[in-house]
Amino acid sequence: MTSTGLTVATAPARLFVPPGVYRPQADTRLLAEALAHEELGPAAEVMEIGTGSGALALRAAVRGARVTAVDVSWPAVLAARVNAFRRRLPLRVLHGDFAARTRGRRFDLILANPPYVPSPHARLPSHGPERAWDAGPAGRAVIDRICARASARLRPGGVLLMVHSAMCGPRTTVDRLERAGMSAQVRMRASVPWGPVLRSRRDWLESRGLAHEGEEWEELVVIRAQRL
Repeated sequence: MTSTGLTVATAPARLFVPPGVYRPQADTRLLAEALAHEELGPAAEVMEIGTGSGALALRAAVRGARVTAVDVSWPAVLAARVNAFRRRLPLRVLHGDFAARTRGRRFDLILANPPYVPSPHARLPSHGPERAWDAGPAGRAVIDRICARASARLRPGGVLLMVHSAMCGPRTTVDRLERAGMSAQVRMRASVPWGPVLRSRRDWLESRGLAHEGEEWEELVVIRAQRL
C-alpha cells in the first residue's frame, strides 16, 4: 500500500471542461498514479466508468490501450469526445449506464471515480453538477453497483481500480468485491483538504458519524481488485 502527497502530474493540459462536468482534481490525480503502475499493452481493453472530461481514459489511450469511456452525463460525453478529438486519440465514449452500455463485453482494466460524497438526499440527482459527486446517505449508491457488477465485466485476471473517500468505508468495498469473486485491497491513500461540498454539509456529516467535529482533511483511497 502506498501513501502519496499527490505529486503526480495532473491530467493533460488544456482539457475542455464545460460547466457541469467534473473537473479533474485530487481523486483524479490519485487514480492516475495508480493507473501508471498497471501494465497496459497495445491490445489491452479498458473501460472508464464516469469518465467526466475523459482525463483518465486519455491517459490509458496514450499508452496504446483500446478505451471505452462511459458517463451518464451528456455534457461529460461531449467533453470527453472533444478532448479525444483534440489529441487525435481513438477514444470510444458512450452515454448511459456502464453496465447496460457494455453488456456482453469484457475488459482487462476498469477505472472508476464514481460519485462518493454522502448526501442528505437518498434520491440521486438526475441533472446538474451534483450528479458527479452526490451518492446517497452512505456515499455508496454507485460504489455498490460497481462492486456488484465489475467482476462480470472483467476478463480472468482483469483489474478494477476505484477511488473513493474513506468516509464511504473502504473495508466494506473490499469485502463486497471479495464476495463477488475478486481479490481486493486498498492500494493507495492520500489526505486532501475538505472542499466546499463537504464543508457545506459539516453539521449533517458530524451528526451521522461520518466526520469528527472540526475535521478538515478527507482521506481518499484507491482500491485495486483483481478477478480470480
